[in-house]
Amino acid sequence: MSSQTGGNHALRFGQVVIGPPGSGKTTYCQGMQEFLTQLGRRVVVVNMDPANDRLPYPCAVDVSELVALDDVMDGLKLGPNGGLLYCMEYVEANLDWLEGKLKEQGDCYFLFDCPGQVELYTHQSSVKNIFSHLAKWNFRLTAVHLVDSHYCADPAKFISVLCTSLSTMLHVELPHVNILSKMDLIERYGKLAFNLDFYTEVMDLTYLLDHLAADPFFKKFHQLNEKLAEVIQDYSLVSFVPLNVQDKESMTQVLRAVDKANGYCFGDLEERNLQAMMSAAVGADFQFNSTLGVQERYVETGGKTVVEEMMDL
Repeated sequence: MSSQTGGNHALRFGQVVIGPPGSGKTTYCQGMQEFLTQLGRRVVVVNMDPANDRLPYPCAVDVSELVALDDVMDGLKLGPNGGLLYCMEYVEANLDWLEGKLKEQGDCYFLFDCPGQVELYTHQSSVKNIFSHLAKWNFRLTAVHLVDSHYCADPAKFISVLCTSLSTMLHVELPHVNILSKMDLIERYGKLAFNLDFYTEVMDLTYLLDHLAADPFFKKFHQLNEKLAEVIQDYSLVSFVPLNVQDKESMTQVLRAVDKANGYCFGDLEERNLQAMMSAAVGADFQFNSTLGVQERYVETGGKTVVEEMMDL
């Protein structure tokens, strides 16, 4: 997996898992750890969230051993957001501790479970600087940015998600894979207005603007929304990979995108293990057999994408 590239650091690969609170980062780390372990990769999870005190996975390195959010809030009389910013600045100031803990893990694949506050990845510099030091320590990382897929059902929220994703990509400065998480809940707050590919590939956003213009509240902000859509499309960087952690095919698609982004090359053993895993999965009773299952309810008719009416059960 790794090779000596100079100094005391071997080349190691991994993912930094980021995204808003509640987007499923910890669940993703648990699922990806189990998935990679079945493939034969030696995986360790690093908890980078000082507020995460209930870890469902075995944690090799826990930053809360260095600094915990509750202690900072009690000692400095800070709120949750201010306390978390202080915690990450404290980690940045004590990188020797983190470096020593990571060295103990040896030749492994790393999953960094990061905090959820959006400002850490859009304009605050401590987390970005930590990632930069990881790169100096010969980590080849991909930023895996998770957002809730059900935001696709609301055009205003989806545009907001696109802006956040774009800002994060520009600020973090790592190879980046955007993930639409919880695909089994994508229609939780309403049916999609367009084919699923419209949201994953971020196609012509003028169609979303037309939907917003139909809402009296957003109609007066049409010019603002139009400019936001232009910024997103001018950069042409944002696209998404759909994910359901309970579906092995979906996890495989995400893993291939991540490995391609950071240059990880797996051998024949992993490929054989993956093929065996997928063969064993045939006929298994998954909650959601394929992330594209939701797309089966969206068809193209007469050259235009329309939404099928949901059939009464």
